[in-house]
Amino acid sequence: MTTSSPLPPYPSAPYPSAPYPLAPAPLPTGPLWRWDAADIARGIRSRAISSREAVAACLERLDAVNGRVNAVVERLDDTALAAADLADQAVAAGGPLGPLHGVPVTIKINIDLAGSATSNGLPGLAGNIAAEDAPVSRNWKAAGAIPFGRTNAPSMSLRWFTDNPLFGATLNPHDAGRSPGGSSGGAGAALATGIGPLAHGNDLGGSVRLPANWCGVAGIRPTLGRVPAFNPSLGVERMIVSNLAAVQGPLARSIRDLRMGLAAMAARDPRDPWWVPVPERPRAHAAPIRVALFIPDGTHPLIADTLRTAAGWLDAAGYVVDEASPPDFAATHQLWLDLLAAENRFGTRATAEKYGNATLLNMLDAMAMHANPLDMAGFIASLARRNAILRDWLIFFERYPLILMPVSLEPAMPLGADEHPAAELRPLIDAFAPLNATAILGLPGLSVPTGFAPAPEGTGRLPLGVQIVGGRYEEATMLDAGAAIEARAGTMPVVDPA
Repeated sequence: MTTSSPLPPYPSAPYPSAPYPLAPAPLPTGPLWRWDAADIARGIRSRAISSREAVAACLERLDAVNGRVNAVVERLDDTALAAADLADQAVAAGGPLGPLHGVPVTIKINIDLAGSATSNGLPGLAGNIAAEDAPVSRNWKAAGAIPFGRTNAPSMSLRWFTDNPLFGATLNPHDAGRSPGGSSGGAGAALATGIGPLAHGNDLGGSVRLPANWCGVAGIRPTLGRVPAFNPSLGVERMIVSNLAAVQGPLARSIRDLRMGLAAMAARDPRDPWWVPVPERPRAHAAPIRVALFIPDGTHPLIADTLRTAAGWLDAAGYVVDEASPPDFAATHQLWLDLLAAENRFGTRATAEKYGNATLLNMLDAMAMHANPLDMAGFIASLARRNAILRDWLIFFERYPLILMPVSLEPAMPLGADEHPAAELRPLIDAFAPLNATAILGLPGLSVPTGFAPAPEGTGRLPLGVQIVGGRYEEATMLDAGAAIEARAGTMPVVDPA
């Protein structure tokens, strides 16, 4: 599908040279692939390093470790190095620079990047070369970022496990027998192993937050409307439930980098009618900010303990933390399942049958089997029920602007845990209730790493973390709380794959 009128090559940059203060601390030492995006941007701006050096360092790290995790499935060496040379020429010319000028980034295989295939992990779409950029690709390029690789995803990005018949499975860098999560599993694994400092992801039911959590990095799902989205190569419009639940968001190794990545992503694009010109901070909150600690029934003990630890850190940072439950949590999770399963019947299922494989169809079968079947009247009533539940959550946020809750009820699961018969997958689907409930309401969620625990089998380690959920467009408030947790937990170190 093409837009009704041509767009200029890039939008005008709507941000100043540095939208967030860059700390005057000395630049890091050591290899550039260990540097965060903010430090790379500052190093390029100050001419301490070049963009070519930064891109080359990420490509060298890709050579060294990608074979052990399969995170990046398409390399863009030539175009990335050419863009880096242009970025360095712009620095030398002394003109205005975008906030991500010269910074290497990765883009997931399910959105359009001009000149690259939007395959979504499907062999039948391996030749689906995008003619133009999706808004996220376009906005990051306009901010100066340089895509150097495409990251892996499950078929049609419809599983919580990153594996597909076109590129194979992505492995968890901390334990090769476990999943990195999905559907942005390649993005999470790339960041954890130092293949780039900033990664694109998207989230329909946890696809940014789960890989961030299971790979030990940070990721944010913005509010519906904060970041523009559109895939010109898709050829059809997405259906209503996907429009309400799916958003684009960044993953990074630090909260500071998430702020920069999100700010650049969120620039206006006229192709998305859902985009909203909302301020970074739509409202101020009276101090101290109250946080609802929510530990659902069935939460794994390691995750419950992690949540209580994070609650203590927030309390020490000046927040007030109470145990409280958001309205109709279980019903909201079920609503996600019911609405997505209904929508799958009318479009997704046919595409999966044409291009997908048995594993993908098994996941769709599981969703249909465990959802309440909806006819047209039931579908309309469920959409109305979504509004009522969202209203109740927004009222809850008036007392508790933030909720501290799990990302998932279970830590990183073994590879192929969703390949059991569909009838047996209800516990797995329910493990992701904290992701699904927030997604169907279009709410933002932030995944923050807190540390690691030994894997029960003794073969690796389990990344641990928490989720911070806020009201509509409260990303800045959530990121502030995430920074308070990060200040105690520290940023997770880059790892060599297990």
